[in-house]
Amino acid sequence: KNPIRTGGPMQVSIDFAQNHVKAWPYPYTYKGSIRQEVFTRRGGLYFGIANLLQYRVNYPQMKYRFADFNAGRYSSRNAAFQAAVSALSKKKLVLDGDLLVYTSNKTSSSQQQLIKLAPRLGLSAKAIERDLQLEKSEAFYQTALFKKVFDLANQQTGKNLPQQIMPQIKLVSPKITRKLTTQWFAERVNGRYQTCMNRQK
Repeated sequence: KNPIRTGGPMQVSIDFAQNHVKAWPYPYTYKGSIRQEVFTRRGGLYFGIANLLQYRVNYPQMKYRFADFNAGRYSSRNAAFQAAVSALSKKKLVLDGDLLVYTSNKTSSSQQQLIKLAPRLGLSAKAIERDLQLEKSEAFYQTALFKKVFDLANQQTGKNLPQQIMPQIKLVSPKITRKLTTQWFAERVNGRYQTCMNRQK
């Protein structure tokens, strides 16, 4: 019932930290729960850095990792995929990086459009759903769905569409009192990152 889902100096998701230790055992001794450890400097930084860097992407700039940190891993890639689907279908989609709906049995708008595009893609509805289930992993890059959507979208638009864009998400939290977005967050963090990097030159 606790409405606070993130904590520590890097505002890490408690769910992420709890799931992370199942795959990567926490290397330090601690008292209490992982949730409590997230609120410490050591735990907050450890899980924050893991969330930011411990996965592979093909992003040309760090700002897309910062966006993923806020919106969920691979959200920048998935938002670009949604933009390519939108270009193919000529239907406007919310570019939020979520390709599937996990809170209900409903079919996402992205999946609905992909099913309509199935004949052009040469994929069955079942194959489309199978590939979409990899949306939270690096493996989605290698799926037939990902490759065919971008190949067709590039042909249709006459240009190479980017494979990463800023997810368009409004931030909502008990701790947020202003109108903020994932793009605002990513650009702000990227500005600080660039300042730090320039100091080393």
